[in-house]
Amino acid sequence: MADDLSSLPEFPPPLAPYKGAVPEAPTWFDAAIAKAPERSMVTVKGAAIELLTWGQRGKPGLLLVHGNTAHADWWSFIAPILAEDYRVAAISMSGMGGSDWRERYDFETYADEMFEGAKAAGLYDDGQKPIYVGHSFGGAQVFYSATRHADRMRAAILVDTGFGGPPPAEEGFRAPETRPKQNRAYATLPEALARFRLMPPQSCRNTYIADFIARRSLKAVPLDGGGEGWTWRFDPQLWNKLDRVGLSSLTAPPGPHAPMVHVYGENSAIIQRMQAAERRVPADVPSFAIPDAEHHVMIDQPLALITALRGLLVSWP
Repeated sequence: MADDLSSLPEFPPPLAPYKGAVPEAPTWFDAAIAKAPERSMVTVKGAAIELLTWGQRGKPGLLLVHGNTAHADWWSFIAPILAEDYRVAAISMSGMGGSDWRERYDFETYADEMFEGAKAAGLYDDGQKPIYVGHSFGGAQVFYSATRHADRMRAAILVDTGFGGPPPAEEGFRAPETRPKQNRAYATLPEALARFRLMPPQSCRNTYIADFIARRSLKAVPLDGGGEGWTWRFDPQLWNKLDRVGLSSLTAPPGPHAPMVHVYGENSAIIQRMQAAERRVPADVPSFAIPDAEHHVMIDQPLALITALRGLLVSWP
């Protein structure tokens, strides 16, 4: 995730030392991102929603949903490996990535965006419903859909989902009323990349993944004094515009719902905060940890996450 706040001292911006250079990546990662997705847009309730797809139509469907202020490309090094056996799609929810911004955001609209994206991607073409996979804020949206629209999916995999509201201020989160109305524009790409950080703040060992994500979190914009600069793609007023009614579904025991499982980072600040507040994953939702991972599991332990997802998909639900 990206933010215009200064990094906390214990977690300096991971890309600042590179001064715009691309960190060296392992062979598996380069091979994965070389399998570029098909990119398209699907219109949902008047907004254009970014859709990325991999794999052959007719295979079982997987829908991947990103976290807060993130975008579909957070899955672009995970999806190609899963696409060996599945038809995979990732969307950028409205207000984030390459999708349009809205005057208001709500959980029901995000549920429709996921559903329409899944249909447009052909995730129902094999005759069965897809499995939804959501990280963090995206996990909250998948959870909402699994409880309100269980008929749209075969099952749901939640990845490090906090089952609560926004992070507290001590984790670097700005309350809605203090958010800037516009994201800051940076004069150069290296300057913008140097400001990228993860929310909640955490360590970042795999800087090649952070760099890949950060470059796709930015867009070119004209600068006031002339020339072209760079700014973040997400709507800075998203939390101001978000209808919080859907959050109540994350704190109440769910009624009938699609089969769900929760995969989380062993050292996740989100999960630690949830446990400190004595909030728990619903009792009928199995939960297990990815060792040596924090909240951003796909950055911390991407291959372990892929292995966990593959194992679930062949044996569950």
